[in-house]
Order: sequence, then C-alpha cells, then structure tokens
Amino acid sequence: MKKIFTGAQIAELDRYTMRSESIEHIDLVERAARAFVYEFNRHYMPRRNDVFVFAGRGNNGADALAIARLLLEDSYSVQVILFNTSGSLSPSCEANRQRLLDTPGSHLQEVRDEFTPPVMRHDSVVIDGLFGTGLNRELEGGYAMLIEFINRSEREVVSVDIPSGLYSEENDFGRRLPPIIKATRTFSFEQPKLSFFMAENSRYLGQWQILSIGLSERGKEEIESDYFQTTDFDMARSILARDRFAHKGDFGHALLVSGSRGHMGAACLAAKGALRSGAGLLTVHVPACGEVIMQTALPEVMTESDMESDLISGVPQPDKFDAVGAGPGIGVGAIQEKMLRQLILSMKKPMVLDADALNIIAEHRDLLDLLPSGSILTPHARELERLTTYCDNDYQRLCQARALSANHQVYVVLKGAYTATCMPSGKVVFNSSGNVGMATAGSGDVLTGIITGLLAQGYAPATAAVLGVYLHGLAGDLYAGRYSQQSLLAGDIAEYLGEAYKQLLVH
Repeated sequence: MKKIFTGAQIAELDRYTMRSESIEHIDLVERAARAFVYEFNRHYMPRRNDVFVFAGRGNNGADALAIARLLLEDSYSVQVILFNTSGSLSPSCEANRQRLLDTPGSHLQEVRDEFTPPVMRHDSVVIDGLFGTGLNRELEGGYAMLIEFINRSEREVVSVDIPSGLYSEENDFGRRLPPIIKATRTFSFEQPKLSFFMAENSRYLGQWQILSIGLSERGKEEIESDYFQTTDFDMARSILARDRFAHKGDFGHALLVSGSRGHMGAACLAAKGALRSGAGLLTVHVPACGEVIMQTALPEVMTESDMESDLISGVPQPDKFDAVGAGPGIGVGAIQEKMLRQLILSMKKPMVLDADALNIIAEHRDLLDLLPSGSILTPHARELERLTTYCDNDYQRLCQARALSANHQVYVVLKGAYTATCMPSGKVVFNSSGNVGMATAGSGDVLTGIITGLLAQGYAPATAAVLGVYLHGLAGDLYAGRYSQQSLLAGDIAEYLGEAYKQLLVH
C-alpha cells in the first residue's frame, strides 16, 4: 500500500534520496518543478493565460521560482512576486531566484516591506508557492492579508505541494476559518498528505493530484508510517484464489441479522452484498413480516423467521456460521438491545456491526467490552460520535476512531469520501476507490454484506475490512463510469461487484 508520510518524514525522504543519489536539494526542486509544469500544461495554455506566481522564502518558494522559469521558457506570460520580508532566502530559493533573473523576459518583484497587489486579467492563473509542508504556525499579519487578496481575486489558483496555510497533518482549528489559500487545484509531490483525506480541508485543496518526482523507493520502504492508502495492485494480491473443484461449502456460510417492518430494504441490500462478495451460503434472520420479501427479492438466500412479526427479538446460535453481520434496519429498542446482547455474548468469532447495532451499542456502552476481538464496526460520522464523543471535524473523528479501535481491539471502518479503516495496531488505511454518487441510501448496508461475506470466506478481519471497502467503491466507480454518479443506487453497487472483482483480477 502507498504510505502517507508526515511533513517531517517527507523531509527525511528528501534527505534519504539526496544521499543515495548523491544529488543536491536544488536537483529535487528541479524535478518537482518539471513534474508540476508538465501537469500544468495539461490544464492551461501558453498565450491564453497570464500566470502570477506568488513565492515564499523557503523551499516551497524555490519550487515556485523554478516553475516560473520553466513556464517562461514554455512561452507563458509570467509575473513573479517573491516575498522576502526577512531579507534571507533558503539556499535553493536563492539559487532559483538567480536562475530566474538570468532567464530572458523574466519579471520578478521582490517584496521586502510593502506589497502592491498586481492587476490580473479575468483569465489569469495564480500559482501559490508561499508556504509548504514545513509550516507550523497559523499565518497572520501581512501574509493573512495576502491570502485574503488571492482568495478574493476569484482567479484559478494552483497550489504547489499544499495550499499555503494548510498543515500537512492536523488542522484542528475548531470552528474558526484561518487564512488558508483556497486552491482550484493542488499538485502535490510523491506522497499524499494526511490532511488531504479530511473533509474540512476539501474547500482549500480543490482537485488534488500526486505527481512523482522520483524519491527513493528504498527510503519509502524504510521510513515507518501509521497511515496508508490502498492501491489496485495490493487489493488484487489480497484476493483468495479459488480451486476449480471447489464448491459452495468451501466459501463459507454467512449469517445476517437484519430488517424490521418498513426496513426490509436494508436487509435485502446487505444480503445482496454478501452474495455478490462471494459467500458460498447465506442465511438472513428477519422478522416474520420480511420472509416473503427476502425470498422474493433474493431466492438464493436462506431465511430464518423471527417469532416476532415486525422486528427481531432473538437469533439462532451462531456456531454453525463462519461469519455474522448485524444491524441494518433492525431498529432500536429494549427488545433489540436484548437480542443484540445475546448475539454478542454467544459469538466466539469476529463479527460485523453496522447501523442500528451501533446505535444500540452507543446507548449501552458496556457492549463494547463484550465484542469479540477483531470485530468490525462500520460507522458513519454521526454513528461514530454516538459511540465516542462529539467532534468538530474529520481529524477529531479519526483520532476518536483510532482510540476506539485500540481500546477495544476492534476494526473501525469510518465511512466517508476516503473511508478510513482503523486497526487495533494503530495503523489506518484510507480507501482510494469510490465517488460522490455513492452517498446514497442503502450504500452502507451493501458494504456490511460485502465485509460479512468476505469474513465467511476466510479472509482475516483486516483484509475483509480493507478489501470490502475497496470493492464497494470500485463497483460504484464502474457503474458511474458506464452510466452516471447522479443515478447511482445502492443496488447498482451490489450488481457491479462482479465487474469489480474482474477488473482487480486483471492486475
């Protein structure tokens, strides 16, 4: 999987690369600038767009000055404003300042005290190279005013590596909105930053891309990280091979405890996810009112009817099942709490808990201590807060999810645009598949079924959680690619799971 490094670790990786290749920092700057300009040219055109480059005095500014020189060589009209209020530039920044001055046609304004805002055309593009990942304090004074000027200019802004003012990890500003560049695009180098995966930062990042600049692969292997992002290659390698002479009994028997009157759709969607994930056998325990619904919707499923007509009051002994998932559509109440407690106490294997099961646990926190080790919880943001505490932002939620995982030795799948699987070891895996069309009713129910089906087939909990989330997102991507994100239904995700497997197996 792709590691996600802190700002300090990225600096360490830079040094590692320079030592191993016997190069200078300015050589890395040149690589970064060339990668940036190559991508910039895909979106903008010389002679159509004036470019205004705002550069700081550090290494991010060095990148920006090198980018300005290369764009000038590519026939762009480039105006450069270098902010050097301290009168001292980093070595790479000073070297690139001189290279720019030596380039014919360059226009460099160096700001030492007062800044006169430039006049920009409506189609001018701003390149933000003021501050990079080394920033460790909130911007204020003149820099805060500069960022406000750029943000209010309503021009397209392309940030170098990270929007100025944004930290690479924690941006826990509460409800305040600090001065941070609001980029249209962010071209970041080599590795994504942790802050890129937090919803509250999307307003600053715009569309972000990771550009390779050839940092040491061995260095990436040696530098430890707690954060990772999934890749096609790793997900493909995690799929268990199937023997030609295998039969349905070889792929596990899953049990889903799901549904209530008016909420049988959740049970049907979870069941479809479990079947499409490859479970050999599936039994769904439903209220009596849901038996005909389930048998009609999914004839492949075996059903067990509860003694109650409208809700689930009891469950079968789980010993004969290879995996159990519970929660979608069961409702919340004293009867359901008693049933869930009975199920948890009788479980000896990891189980999957979602939706109303999590809401019941939130009201009866002692159930957390009774969960089998290695169980998988799949909350969305509000469900997580009910299990833990109120959070102002995604970074706080991630911290709470990690603590919940470590304290109770469970896997917490925190659902979102970049669903994060938090592991008892402290490691976090962010998902790279999926699209906004998947923010639709029932999508989480399908995911519950997928993960339960993978557990039943013999996948370890960590793999079932990470692979399940990835397949879920990939199926949504494949549907959206053929049709539209606007018309994506949860059932479509389940239907396209076979296509998702097929695409992964090509790798």
